[in-house]
Amino acid sequence: MQRSFYSTLVGAAFAMACGSVSAAATGPTTAELNNAGQDAANWLYATHDYSGQRYSKLNQINRGNAAKLQAVCMYRSADAGPAQTNPVVYDGVMYLSIARSIVAIDAATCRERWKYTWEPKGNELSPTNRGVAIKDGKVIRGTADGYLIAVNADDGKLAWSRSIASSKGQQYLSMPPLIFEDMVIYGPAGADFGQKGWVGAFSLADGSERWRLPFIPDPGQPGAESWKNPEALKTGGGSMWTPITLDAAAGILYVAVGNPAPDFYGDARLGDNLYTNSLLAVDVHSGKMLWYHQAVPHDVRDWDLTHAGPLFSTTAAGKKRNVIVASGKDGLLRLIDRDTHEVLYTVPFTTQENVDVPLTVEGVRSCPGLLGGQEWNGSAYSPLSNTLFVPAVDWCTTFKKAADTPTFKQEDHYYGGTIVMDPFEKARGWLTALDASTGKTRWRYASNTPMLAAVTATAGNVLFTGDFNRDFLTLDATNGKVLYRFNTGGEVAGGIVTYAVGGKQYVAAVSGYVSAFFKGSGPAGVTVFALP
Repeated sequence: MQRSFYSTLVGAAFAMACGSVSAAATGPTTAELNNAGQDAANWLYATHDYSGQRYSKLNQINRGNAAKLQAVCMYRSADAGPAQTNPVVYDGVMYLSIARSIVAIDAATCRERWKYTWEPKGNELSPTNRGVAIKDGKVIRGTADGYLIAVNADDGKLAWSRSIASSKGQQYLSMPPLIFEDMVIYGPAGADFGQKGWVGAFSLADGSERWRLPFIPDPGQPGAESWKNPEALKTGGGSMWTPITLDAAAGILYVAVGNPAPDFYGDARLGDNLYTNSLLAVDVHSGKMLWYHQAVPHDVRDWDLTHAGPLFSTTAAGKKRNVIVASGKDGLLRLIDRDTHEVLYTVPFTTQENVDVPLTVEGVRSCPGLLGGQEWNGSAYSPLSNTLFVPAVDWCTTFKKAADTPTFKQEDHYYGGTIVMDPFEKARGWLTALDASTGKTRWRYASNTPMLAAVTATAGNVLFTGDFNRDFLTLDATNGKVLYRFNTGGEVAGGIVTYAVGGKQYVAAVSGYVSAFFKGSGPAGVTVFALP
């Protein structure tokens, strides 16, 4: 490591001890968020912008010089918790969630500006949090005990808090919010506990509810006929735990809904189980469902649809189309026409084995497994080459259906069976480049570890991502060749963002302990890279 890196660390430590003074934050504005896709300097949403493309127009770091990248600073948190957050960057400041906290750091030096820590008011079913959102001088996140909270972007002081869910309803909050106009769009996780999921809009000013759309219908409502046992509607599942996308011009929100419950015992909920494992198109102003596509009817392997996005336009099947990607833990990527709702193609991006075999008490080994396919980070899209870059986990599981009908218990997992994961040493990963128009593979990078980290594409024709070898990776977007590798000291499974400060391009990678299932090690934190 070069001396400049260590001097930066010393300077960061001094700044953290002394504190720093920042001007009152007022942005980003509605106009800035609506045009975030054109903004090269900032990273304004978990997936860069509403489209979810994870594409930056920055090209200072490119195929020709990426091998010269250097780590310039690190921020490491004292808070213990999973490192799955997707940071946002605005006007040279990075905002991220770690455990129960929101942290603001200088995006070029890693100096901590402020830190706010939430004190739980109720039970927490899961500690994981995947990011914040920022608008009009407020930073928003959900908490594990079901509160939506807002802090001031300039000093981290709590502006408001609002209880929108609770463990008594089998729910917790883990997804990164999406803020549009004066609304915070959010929904709870908890399908594996038997929640009844929903997505809602809440006031940016005070957190008051604007609208709410349930994912699991009540008896007599559209979709209820797809649940043959009306009692199952009370604990039907349907989580939100990943970033969502938005067509701001059309006012259409795209939501990926997770698995039904009980997870593995389908006999308790015969039928297709709408609207679990579905892509929903929702009017963002009213909360009305406009159309849907169910990716995995009657799921018995916990194969959530995890990603409704990215959104883009391309020529497919002989015509120019507005499209959306729908992908998830089943290891399949679908390209769907947003206007006609036609599925243009479906392609596998990880191992497929025993995917249609009915589960038994003795067990069925299937690939993808419980944690296979795509988890909390989805595909990136490069308009530069019309390419989708698809990360994947290749890890198989033996699913065992319960011998008897499971009993629902409040604040307890509602699995309806058990699982036996293959040894983690056998888990692998892929990063696949697909022709976005046809779904044909252009190249494939094979990893000896799961690929859980975000993938970011740039106009420099490079990709930024990471792996469970604790490495931050920079790849040639044209062929998948590794151009740069750096050991961050922790597993890289969180967000990867790129931005500019003072005209200089930076890249930041989140690393550390990952989760109870995936394990990992080290404190959650961020490593920032730039050219010398």
